[in-house]
Amino acid sequence: MFLIIGYVIILAASLGTYAVHGSLLALWVPMEYIAIVGLTIGGFVAGNDIKYIKKTIGALPSILKGSKFTKALYIDLLAMLFEILAKVRKEGLMSIEADVEDPHASPVFSKYPTLQNDHHVMEFITDYLRMMVGGNLNTVEIESLMDMEIETHHHEVEVPGHVMAKVGDAVPAFGIVVAVMGVVNVMGSVGQPPAVLGKMIGGALVGTFLGILISYGFVAPVAGLLEQKAHEGSKIYQCIKVVLLASMSGYAPQVAVEFGRKVLESGVRPSFRELEDELKARKGK
Repeated sequence: MFLIIGYVIILAASLGTYAVHGSLLALWVPMEYIAIVGLTIGGFVAGNDIKYIKKTIGALPSILKGSKFTKALYIDLLAMLFEILAKVRKEGLMSIEADVEDPHASPVFSKYPTLQNDHHVMEFITDYLRMMVGGNLNTVEIESLMDMEIETHHHEVEVPGHVMAKVGDAVPAFGIVVAVMGVVNVMGSVGQPPAVLGKMIGGALVGTFLGILISYGFVAPVAGLLEQKAHEGSKIYQCIKVVLLASMSGYAPQVAVEFGRKVLESGVRPSFRELEDELKARKGK
């Protein structure tokens, strides 16, 4: 939503102010547009492996959606972890074996459909719960393994943002290429009247204008949003990691989820009282 609003402001500020003292028709040079778009797409395809191309295209729709990592989601996450760890403390590790092996049939996980339907989150939780059930855990080694898995995941989700940033960096250069081609064309027509040459030179400069506008006005914001989404998506794994490690170290479920609450960013972190009240309210359900 805000991306579209930003685009409208950019167009109004650039084209709108130009229209006050000039003609927008002067900016309409179709071949320049085709050349820059073609060069941009070609550079994107040539500079990336097919899996990165697919990953980037697949990530683009997410920038038009709001963040799913809200305070409500994190309250659900902490409540779910509290419930599963409380079950372990009360009934023993073997009591969660069925929950871990088939999380979609688990009566605990089924209470939290949003989290249950997130394949990556559930896989991360159940993999380490399965290790807990197996026993003989060294928390230092588990923490190291978690860090490596989170780093791998973060690297994967950062790819679309990095790809779009590189595309954005290249677009101004493509604009210069198109502009130079236009100037070369002008040099071959030096015998034309000044009015004709002026129009041709203006058309050539449109390439530079388009390259800079598309890069910093349109592609760079997309790259920035994708990077923000990647950062947001990694924080939930940090929260899960801290809670599970606290539990493995012998802390009570109430204390373990408090560890997880503290690693959340202030904008989505529930207060101690909010979380405590929510856990009490859900105990009877």
